[in-house]
Amino acid sequence: MELPENLNKDSNGYESAEKIILRWDSTASEDARERMIFETDRQEADLYLQAVDEIQRSLSNVSISTSSNASKNANAVDDQSKVNTTIQIAMARLEDEFRNILITHSSALETDSLFDPSSSSISTPSHHELEEDDTLSNDDSSHHDLLQLQLQHCESSDSSTYRSTSSIREVDLMPSEAICDLQAIAMRMISSGYLRECIQVYGSVRKSAIDSSFRKLGIEKLSIGDVQRLEWEALESKIRRWIRAAKVCVRILFASEKKLCEQIFECVGTDIDDACFMETVKGPAIQLFNFAEAISISRRSPEKLFKILDLHDALMDLLPDIEAVFDSKSSDSIRVQAAEILSRLAEAARGILSEFESAVLREPSRVPVPGGTIHPLTRYVMNYISLISDYKQTLIELIISKPSTGSRYSGDQTTPDMEFAELEGKTPLALHLIWIIVVLQFNLDGKSKHYRDASLAHLFIMNNVHYIVQKVKGSPELREMIGDDYLRKLTGKFRQAATSYQRATWVSVLYCLRDEGLHVSGSFSSGVSKSALRERFKTFNAMFEEVHRTQATWLIPDTQLREELRISISEKLIPAYRSFLGRFRSHIESGRHPENYIKYSVEDLETAVLDFFEGYPVSQHLRKRSL
Repeated sequence: MELPENLNKDSNGYESAEKIILRWDSTASEDARERMIFETDRQEADLYLQAVDEIQRSLSNVSISTSSNASKNANAVDDQSKVNTTIQIAMARLEDEFRNILITHSSALETDSLFDPSSSSISTPSHHELEEDDTLSNDDSSHHDLLQLQLQHCESSDSSTYRSTSSIREVDLMPSEAICDLQAIAMRMISSGYLRECIQVYGSVRKSAIDSSFRKLGIEKLSIGDVQRLEWEALESKIRRWIRAAKVCVRILFASEKKLCEQIFECVGTDIDDACFMETVKGPAIQLFNFAEAISISRRSPEKLFKILDLHDALMDLLPDIEAVFDSKSSDSIRVQAAEILSRLAEAARGILSEFESAVLREPSRVPVPGGTIHPLTRYVMNYISLISDYKQTLIELIISKPSTGSRYSGDQTTPDMEFAELEGKTPLALHLIWIIVVLQFNLDGKSKHYRDASLAHLFIMNNVHYIVQKVKGSPELREMIGDDYLRKLTGKFRQAATSYQRATWVSVLYCLRDEGLHVSGSFSSGVSKSALRERFKTFNAMFEEVHRTQATWLIPDTQLREELRISISEKLIPAYRSFLGRFRSHIESGRHPENYIKYSVEDLETAVLDFFEGYPVSQHLRKRSL
């Protein structure tokens, strides 16, 4: 074959290069199929790369010769065809070598160093969890452990290094020698027009490595529909796992993949390294964020609020890192998706809070709780808003409008009024929390009307409002938002309920101990009517026994409040009974069967009062005095 003039000057170089290329043609040689060039000695790999360079120069010279020497066009075309064939053989071989190097070193980053599958967590459960999960460790220490594990992995490889920039932790995924080989191959493939093949091979292998990491991190391939069909209890644990995994993926996995792309393809332009990066991580990134997106658009319900806020906080924390890792124009879609999910999570949180307010108002239970104790709704609502206060910093930013008050429901049900003027200076979040307490009290007032005994209705209100006050006092964040002025208003309400209870119960009992109606006067005699006095003692005994029998089964769960109310009862009852007994005892004892009328001593009543509000029937009758 006649070679171009420029190539004739170094025909031995071209022929030697061609021999090297053909010797490693895996389609023609079994030995070539079984061995990889870059796994042999370094000299062989260098010779092959030099041979490719020589063939590429030959192709360029043939092209120049073909365009400048029309008379020898037929021969030149033959020459070009032969060189093209050699180039194709070389590129096919380099593609195989490129893939093999990637596969060989893709295990350099062990995903076990990112996440320990024997542990159920690498961070604490959200601080709102009602039950402590002993299998979960502290978030800060776990994150430190994660980084330590990653650092140990990197230190175990002589050619790996660890780099930290802000919250992003980049790890060298491959040794420098492998990166140099990949870079050399990529340069030659791309310069020969094999960019697409290079990117496809790279993306295919590295995506498999990421998929393996995802599996270790517990990231499942779930569509948005799959996520929305899961029960919430199952989703809660998946959300915890997702938050942990997302931090690892963005700050370590994706960031390190980007670094690897830059290391291999920096010599051929930023557009190419970005194309390889997106080819590798776009699918996994979409898979990762689809989970959070599914949660953000799922059906709203009160129990979801805190996990949604956890997701929101985690994504908000990650957003600067997402923008740093996906900073190119081609990765706009990832940044936009993350920002839109964050916005939808915020909207979901606002919607859930509003719906929770409505749910508290509409809670329909009509069966009175036994003994006038704390209603389950009160416990649930106050625990809920205590947890809301734990997310104060997040919600202050999300809740920017006042609650919607006034009549919003058809029929007889309306909402209570709330004077915003009295709460001037409160944040919208604080106003929402106060509004929840207002509608809770409104609902409780309605429930109290289902008690047939007015005294028990007042005790019910006292118990529940006192519980509200104690929950507010027990949370510094909640107390700060509610404010002492409104807290005093709540305190006044439960004290008023206690006063109303005492009036409803004890006014009629104490009325028996008055003097009016016991004295008689006439033309022949004046003094105390013994029959009226006997009847008065009998009435008092019956009324007190009934109150004792009934109210021993009523319950005041708070020990201090129970004791305070007993003391208040005793302070009114005992002096009145002692005085009445002192004035009229002699009139009864001078007659027949005084024990039928003076059944109890002062001490008996003092002891009996101690049975009140324990929540269970008294085991025996009131102890009678010995006459």
